[in-house]
Amino acid sequence: MPSPIDVVLPCLDEAAALPGVLNALPPGYRAIVVDNGSRDGSAQVAARHGARVVHEARRGYGAAVHTGLEAAQGALVCVLDADGSFDPTELPALVAPVASGSADLVVGRRRPVAAGVWPWHARAGTALVAALLRQRGIPLRDLSPIRVARREALLGLGVTDRAFGYPLELLIRAAAAGWRIRELDVRYSHRAAGTRSKVSGSVRGTLRATRDFAGVLRTVERSR
Repeated sequence: MPSPIDVVLPCLDEAAALPGVLNALPPGYRAIVVDNGSRDGSAQVAARHGARVVHEARRGYGAAVHTGLEAAQGALVCVLDADGSFDPTELPALVAPVASGSADLVVGRRRPVAAGVWPWHARAGTALVAALLRQRGIPLRDLSPIRVARREALLGLGVTDRAFGYPLELLIRAAAAGWRIRELDVRYSHRAAGTRSKVSGSVRGTLRATRDFAGVLRTVERSR
């Protein structure tokens, strides 16, 4: 029987989305919901739907993801937003290249399923950061929050950012380590009703993420 695959879901006030996300996980995929200070009962909802719940008091996307990686036990780990914008049934397609050994890291390239799914300010910010990555030889078109890699390898990269800059630092460190990075298209839908994006939901959120990305890039440049 194949080993279970852990799915880390960083979570801040996603109670409305969690039932749909957790119920859609494929067989053999076990959820680790990292509650990052929710006030809407997200932790209780996650537990009722069979997820393992861990808590991270320090606010920040990177902090939640890192705590989830430390809590995971499987060799392969997926990271997935808990807001309902991604379809968990697409995870096996992202897992396959890592499981077969043909890739070290697989990330999703968001393909909006309808108009208005991806606000212009978030799309523009992502395009800018992706262009900077390509200048560094990292052939990606997106900076997506859905990805798959081996747990021990991820922890071994030593990613230090604990805010929105975490995915960018991860990609830069992975490329520097010679990882084979592959990007696959995934469907990107509206968030579940009753939830709000911390990044793309507002221009302010996008600017905050861009600030964190810029901080990562400055750190990388200083270390070169």
